Amino acid sequence: MSAPTTAEADTAEPGDQHTRLWNAVVAGDARAATDTVLAALAAGLEPESVLLDLIGGVQRRVGQEWAAARIDVAQEHTATAINDRVITAVSLAAPPVEPHRGRVTVACVDGEWHALPARLLAEVLTLRGFAVDFLGAQVPTPHLVEHLHRTGPEAVALSGSLAPRLPTAHATINACTATGTPVLAGGAAFGVDGAYARLLGAHWAPDARAAADLLAAGSLARPEPPGQAVDQLPHLADQEYTMITLTRGELVKAVYTGLEEQLPAMRSYTEDQRERTAEDLAHIVDFLCAALYTDADAVFGDFLEWTADVLGVRGVPRRAVLPGLDLLATELREFPRARRILDAGRARLAPEPGPTARTERAAEAS
Repeated sequence: MSAPTTAEADTAEPGDQHTRLWNAVVAGDARAATDTVLAALAAGLEPESVLLDLIGGVQRRVGQEWAAARIDVAQEHTATAINDRVITAVSLAAPPVEPHRGRVTVACVDGEWHALPARLLAEVLTLRGFAVDFLGAQVPTPHLVEHLHRTGPEAVALSGSLAPRLPTAHATINACTATGTPVLAGGAAFGVDGAYARLLGAHWAPDARAAADLLAAGSLARPEPPGQAVDQLPHLADQEYTMITLTRGELVKAVYTGLEEQLPAMRSYTEDQRERTAEDLAHIVDFLCAALYTDADAVFGDFLEWTADVLGVRGVPRRAVLPGLDLLATELREFPRARRILDAGRARLAPEPGPTARTERAAEAS
């Protein structure tokens, strides 16, 4: 596909630029994507807006379209890689800004591979005049702390997209605050309102623009002395999180075996199907463990609803998740908090039958 000319971009609306970039990344056309963002800059769109509204907006759509089964995994990976490349193009084309604010370290939680949101923040902070150290994806906590001791930043911006990373994020937050460095957390892992960030001792921002505003305002309080982790999460004293985490593999195997007994068709699964099913069960256990760690039913329930929606657009009914949850509840019958979280999750997947559900049941019975 041909790239828009600068003259065309001069009269283009932001929606047109979004459409052009979307079409380019889905087609795997890195040159057209680069030309699109450079044309947006030439047309007068501020670099920060190109990063957050244009590139960031298209990247959000990538996730939405994958979840809706309108693009496949390969397209999602290709689009993300191209967006990462065009961020570099914007960074090189934007007028340089001499650092005149403090130093900020931007990093992803160890185990977090989704680095694009953190990179967008790093680029925006650079445009705002910060000296930025962007450490990239899955940064081990010891390495991050070593970096803090060496560079002495004013703050750490920590990114995480998946709730199972929250225990690791907590250890990272505690390690950073022990150095006297405040942590600003962001990403879906920390909840839509940042409740889990605050629970774990971090500040929170809902998006990159808000994070940059907070850092520019210098409003992040220095952390209190370390040693309050147990008080933050008193529910961990029951050891449910620890015991279930330590037996994760055995738990997944037991539930898989139970499903095979209930659903004989599973016995003829291919090796790939077996691996995928075991991975799905492991994800369920991981999110349950995250919910136990935070003592937040919503961590698990939100994941189940998202999973049900993703399965639904692929032709799998949401009730298909329930047998595995029932078996998991049986295996964890001696764990009251886990049972509470599982019951709440199952309730979200099995609401009282409404007109649509009754119609589906009637169709199945006919």
